[in-house]
Amino acid sequence: MVAMALSLPIDPAANELLNRNALALVLGLVLDQQVPMEKAFSSPYVLAQRLGHEPDARELAEHPPEALVEIFARPPALHRFPKAMAARVQEVCRALVERYDGDPARLWSEAADGRELLRRVGELPGFGKQKAQIFVALLGKRFGITPDGWREAAGGYGDVDAYRSVADVTDPESLRRVREYKQRMKAEAKAAKG
Repeated sequence: MVAMALSLPIDPAANELLNRNALALVLGLVLDQQVPMEKAFSSPYVLAQRLGHEPDARELAEHPPEALVEIFARPPALHRFPKAMAARVQEVCRALVERYDGDPARLWSEAADGRELLRRVGELPGFGKQKAQIFVALLGKRFGITPDGWREAAGGYGDVDAYRSVADVTDPESLRRVREYKQRMKAEAKAAKG
């Protein structure tokens, strides 16, 4: 992982963890739904503090489910749906253990091309096409992980001048533009439903 590749408006220690710990980065993406981006990507750091060490896929996969829910639910909760997201994190960690021997970096380090990277990420529990494309874009734009065809695999999220997701946040201005894009998409979706 590249040092300081991600620079979100969160605690610098939380950014630093995301930049050097592949599992923390994956968990940030897992938690990035129905909460502000800052909350989702700060939570792996808070989880590490509560565990007393950096998260490990094998440890989380084998953690007693009720105890993990308690860690997620302790105020301030790591997500607005702590029980569901503790279960999702555990499912993702189990998949990482089963498929990649607990090493999340193998998701991308062993992908032959962008299409395979997208498929691998998309096979994780809770990663639909859009979330998988955002993750591919994040790896390419912020971490220099650019297998052949990664931009195409990332769809619109891979575009150079896109301001659509966490992959495009580099400063307060880019964060504002990403938020505006998301609000516009929600308004268009709502209008389409009529």
